Amino acid sequence: MTTTLKYAGKTALGQLEDLSDKIELIPELPDFKDLSARLKFSPKEGRIWLDDMRMMMLHATSLGALRNEMIESLGVDKARALLTRMGYVSGAKDAELAAKLRGGEDFFDVFAVGPQLHSLEGIVNVEPVRLEADTEKGHYYGEFLWHDSIEDEAHIESYGIGADPVCWMQIGYASGYTSVFMGRPIFYKEVECRGMGHSHCRIIGKPVSEWNDIDEDLAFMQPQAFANAQTIRTAQNPSHRVMAPEEVPISSPLSGAMSTDMVGASAAFNVACHMLSKVAETDATVLFLGESGVGKEMFASTLQKISKRAKEPYVAVNCAAIPENLLEAELFGVEKGAFTGAIESRPGRFERADTGTIFLDEIGTLSLSAQGKLLRVLQEHQVERVGSKKTTHVDIRVIAATNVDLKSEVKAGRFREDLYFRLNVFPIHIPPLRDRKADIPLLMNHFLQKYSKKYGKSIKGFTSRAIDGFLNYDWPGNIRELENLVERGVILAPDDGAIDLNHLFTCGEDFSISMLGLNRDGSLNATAEDCLGAYGMSGQNYREIADHIVEQNVSLEVLERQILQAAVDKADGNLSAAARSLGITRPQLAYRLKKI
Repeated sequence: MTTTLKYAGKTALGQLEDLSDKIELIPELPDFKDLSARLKFSPKEGRIWLDDMRMMMLHATSLGALRNEMIESLGVDKARALLTRMGYVSGAKDAELAAKLRGGEDFFDVFAVGPQLHSLEGIVNVEPVRLEADTEKGHYYGEFLWHDSIEDEAHIESYGIGADPVCWMQIGYASGYTSVFMGRPIFYKEVECRGMGHSHCRIIGKPVSEWNDIDEDLAFMQPQAFANAQTIRTAQNPSHRVMAPEEVPISSPLSGAMSTDMVGASAAFNVACHMLSKVAETDATVLFLGESGVGKEMFASTLQKISKRAKEPYVAVNCAAIPENLLEAELFGVEKGAFTGAIESRPGRFERADTGTIFLDEIGTLSLSAQGKLLRVLQEHQVERVGSKKTTHVDIRVIAATNVDLKSEVKAGRFREDLYFRLNVFPIHIPPLRDRKADIPLLMNHFLQKYSKKYGKSIKGFTSRAIDGFLNYDWPGNIRELENLVERGVILAPDDGAIDLNHLFTCGEDFSISMLGLNRDGSLNATAEDCLGAYGMSGQNYREIADHIVEQNVSLEVLERQILQAAVDKADGNLSAAARSLGITRPQLAYRLKKI
C-alpha cells in the first residue's frame, strides 16, 4: 500500500527545514528495535515496564468480558464514551514517549511510534495509507488500515456483526495521539470496521472543523455536558474563526448555561468533572484544592451554573485581597455609624449571596481571628453586621478554594481545625497541568481562538518548535501561565503567520529536558561534543580532520556528496537510517541527494 507524506515547513516533532516545494515520499516503517528494547519484564517484582511507564498484560477474553459488562450495566453510549476517553489518554501518553524516543527524526519516523506501539502492545496491526501534516497551517489528513483488531474481535464474539463501528478505545487512542502531535484537536472516524462486516478497519483523521455531522461522535469525547462545550468544535483556521459566528455547542439540557472555558480530555480532568457533576445538585460545601492557576475559580463558576441555584446570586470573594481590618465589614456588612466613614448601612457579601452561592477563594490566607468569625456564619447560617445587634439568616451554598495544604496549616496552628472540617465536606483536587499533558493541545487551541478573536488577528497555528516547547515546559503557573503565553504569542506573531517559540518564552523560562530535550532557544539538547564523544572522538580530533580537508582544497560540494553517499552505502540504501546517522531528517537527505 503506497503511503504519501507531504511536508511543508516544520513538522510537529521533527526538525525539518522550510521547503518551497512539497516532497512526496514512500517511506518504510522505522525499525522496531528502539521500541522493543524499551519493553522490560520483571517477573520477580511482578511488573512490566515500557520505558518509565508501568504496563500490564490482559487476556483478550477479559477485555471482552469488561466490554460486555460495561455495555450491559451502563448502556452502549456510556460504555463507548468511557472506552473512547480511556483510549484518548493512552494515546496522549504514548505521544510523549514517541517524542522522547525519536524526537530528533523526521515526522513519519516519530509519528510511526504510535502505530508501532499499538502493534507492540498487541492491540492491532496498523498499515499507513496516507499521511499529510503541516502544523503551521493546521493541516492534517491521516488514513490508516487496522488489521486484526483485538477490540472488534472481542465485540464480534459477544454481539456478532452490527451496523456501527466498534473500535471505540482505538479511535480515542488515535485522536489523543495525533492531537498531541499537531497541537490542536484531531478527530478520527472509523469509516470501515470488521464489526460491520468489512475485511478490515479503516480510519480517517482530520481537524475537527473539517468534519461534518460529527456532533454525536464528539459527544463521546466529552466527560460531561459542561466540558469542552465549544472548544473541541472550533474552526482550526483562525482567519475563518475570527469572522465566523459562534459555534452551537453540542445539544444538552445544560448547554445554554455552560461555561465554554472548561477544556480538557485527560483522566484527571475527567475525574474532576465527574466529581463536579455528582455534587452539583446538592447543597454540600465544596472545597477545591490545587496549585495556583489550575482553574479552581473556573470549576467553582461551572459548579454554580450546573447547580439548582444556577439562577440565584453568585458572589465570589478573594479572601487574600481584602485587608484584615475591612474583612468583617466586607463579608458580613456594616451599619451606618458603626465606625468613622460608615456613612450608610450596606449588606456584606454573605447577605448579597442569600439564596445563592458564595465562593471563598484563597481561604487559606485568612487570619485566625477571621477564621473564627467565618466559622460561626458557616455553622449558624446567620450574619451580624458590624455595629448591629441584629442577626440575619442567610440561605447560601458555600464553595471554597485554596492552593495551600490545609492539613499542614492545621498542624502548624495557622488554620483552625474546626473550620477545616466544616469546609472539607466534599473536596475536589484539581491536578497541575504538568500531570495533565493530554489537555495541552485542547487548551492551546482554545486560547488561540480566544485571543485571535480578541485582537482581530489571523494566526494560522503553532510551529513545531512552539508545540515542542509547550509539551516540554513544566508549567509552574499552570493553565493561567499557558493562557498568558498564548496571548503573548498572538500579539507577537505576524498576521497570517504562526506562533513560534520566540513569541512565547520571552522571559527566560527554563525547559525541562526530560521529554523532548529542547534547549531554551528551541534547539535539540545535544552538543557537538556529545555527538562526537558517542563515537569515541573528541572535539580536537574533529578539528584536525577539518584542517586536513581544508588543506587538501576539497570543495564543500564534493565533501557533501562523499559524506551523503557514504551514509547511504553504510545503511544499505535505507534513507531513514542514513539520515539518522547524519543527524538530519529523511526529507532533508532526499533534498540534498536530489541537488547533487
